[in-house]
Amino acid sequence: MRRSLPFVLLVLLAAAYGLTRGGTDDGSGPAAPGASRTATVLRVVDGDTVQVRVGGAKEKVRLIGIDTPESVKPDTPVQCYAKAASAETHRLLDGRTVRLVGDVEPRDRYGRLLAYVYRASDGLFVNAELAGRGYARQLTIPPNVRFADRFHALVARARAAGRGLWSACAE
Repeated sequence: MRRSLPFVLLVLLAAAYGLTRGGTDDGSGPAAPGASRTATVLRVVDGDTVQVRVGGAKEKVRLIGIDTPESVKPDTPVQCYAKAASAETHRLLDGRTVRLVGDVEPRDRYGRLLAYVYRASDGLFVNAELAGRGYARQLTIPPNVRFADRFHALVARARAAGRGLWSACAE
């Protein structure tokens, strides 16, 4: 029995290490596809980017699958409907607890976490809400394609109905 104790401890330590590397709520390591982390929104940067506190660290998060008009991009003028999209993201997320769900790639080329964002209080899928209400276009960047068909359908319906940017901006 005594000889097996170190082995059991080693197995438990290896299992614990594997869990944190898989992207649990502690924010350590990259999130595995579909892994979920809980975070608090500290600040809305623009319509599709927020700053959160996750696992004790501040992170910028880019919402996967959608693209809102630019309002803060350096050397780029504020685009049509950018302020409205940013205001809607503020309304949906300011100070809220959210669940961040990853896809294949954990980060973009700017080092931001990539995530599907859900409000913890009611499960609202924020990426889909912004697309469906006409605040965002679809932006599919493989291999992060889990909800590409859903976003395509939501944007098409919003455009056909003239919601949001689809009626406010010349396309």
